[in-house]
Amino acid sequence: MATVTEIGPRDAALQAAFCDYVPQVFRRADFRRWREWGEWDDDYRAYSVFEDGRVVANASVMRMRLRLDGQEVQAFQFGAVGCVPSHRSRGLARVAMTAALEACGDTPVLLFANPTVRQFYPRFGFQPWLQTLFAADHEAVPEGPPAPMLDLGDAKMRAHFAMLSREGLPSTERFGARGYATVASWTVANGFARPLRQLGPDTWVSSSVDGDTLYLDDVFTLAPFDLRASIPRLIDRPIRHIRFGFTPERWWPGAVEAGEDTEADLFVRGFTPSRTAHRFPVLAHT
Repeated sequence: MATVTEIGPRDAALQAAFCDYVPQVFRRADFRRWREWGEWDDDYRAYSVFEDGRVVANASVMRMRLRLDGQEVQAFQFGAVGCVPSHRSRGLARVAMTAALEACGDTPVLLFANPTVRQFYPRFGFQPWLQTLFAADHEAVPEGPPAPMLDLGDAKMRAHFAMLSREGLPSTERFGARGYATVASWTVANGFARPLRQLGPDTWVSSSVDGDTLYLDDVFTLAPFDLRASIPRLIDRPIRHIRFGFTPERWWPGAVEAGEDTEADLFVRGFTPSRTAHRFPVLAHT
């Protein structure tokens, strides 16, 4: 019977085997740079099935501080769940999932998955939950000093980013999180995230412009500020629309629902997210 090995932040050799596994299952994903940055901490654990010294199946968990209708809830988010192609149809991903869920106990769990595995997670007690897109019509032109881009390859930048995420205002209270800098840094390390821009020493946003639309994926700040007045510093051409990567009830109350988020399916276990329309911040996805 397959056995599962837990990989933590101090298991260097096992981490290397895990890093070899990931691109075999998720072609565009890699953990090497994130690991080199020192972002694999005690909050992240991988539960891996090994054969002949290599990881062939896995389910990882990231400890999360959820914000749920204004309350903080301790939870875990799953990620990197899968099995290498050569070992599929043997139930190894199920073995890894079972071990990871046992480690979580009764703590609430969530995960995001692509639509091809919609039938897999309900077998473990997960239920799908709708995510909503949010948008606003807003005309603006570039004005003032452009907000500089920030490089998380710099250790000091990462430390400041971690502080903003840990101590700052959550981008949403409806269904979001705090202290997820190591989750966001993984998306940055893989080139999946929009640029981080600095509006002030303690105010960073993740954003970029495509056509006449500003895509605003997240806000990290210690104190409230006027986001609307800051838009001209985030754009390099005139815009007419804004799309949000989170529920913008705090930062843009007039935003409207703009359909269902179909990029990744949310599954939850052991808790009920907000009944009000919401979008879990995209930079908090593992």
